[in-house]
Amino acid sequence: MTGRRRWSTEEILDGAAELLRTGDAESFSVRRLAAALGTDSSSLYRHFRNKTELLRAVADRILLAAMDGHRPEGDWRQRVTALALRLREAFGEQPQLAAVWGRYASGGTGSRLVMEELLQALRAAGLPDAEVPLRYHRTVVLIASLISAEAGLGSITSEEYAQATEQFRVAVLGADPERFPTLAHFARDVRPLGADRRAAFEDLLAAHLDRIESRIP
Repeated sequence: MTGRRRWSTEEILDGAAELLRTGDAESFSVRRLAAALGTDSSSLYRHFRNKTELLRAVADRILLAAMDGHRPEGDWRQRVTALALRLREAFGEQPQLAAVWGRYASGGTGSRLVMEELLQALRAAGLPDAEVPLRYHRTVVLIASLISAEAGLGSITSEEYAQATEQFRVAVLGADPERFPTLAHFARDVRPLGADRRAAFEDLLAAHLDRIESRIP
């Protein structure tokens, strides 16, 4: 009698990533993943102790891919900005996984590579060592929040986005000028939430880095 197939750790992570592309972390379960792979949950628990550990490993693979081939260049601000944009691009290709990273974090090699580069860049800025951990934490929270927020838009279909954009246009251009005078005034220039996401990302990050720069002795 042929035994049940043994799945490798990488194959399990591939299956989990694929399942998360069509769902989310809330609906994800080890049992559902096992069913998708044609096996039982116990075989997956040989690789991962629980759902959280599995999700962290999935998120870490994205970080690891983002850091693959990365070479720090420029001053500290350029390094932080380049890192943030690499992470944005990596999660932009798999937006459902951005929420996984924001919620479950990661303790794997990918996470450590991101932490090392960000801490190095902040230290190179000239911040006192006592201040580097705080600025690191606030920077990574900002980056993760922006990426997670943007991922929500990236996960909808083009038809859904077009419908939402049309609803936005009707709501803004059709605003009653007596009740919403300022909105009516700027109606033709206000952009929907999904517009110019990269520019907004860079502006918010730059403002945060300006604040860090003001803390440099």
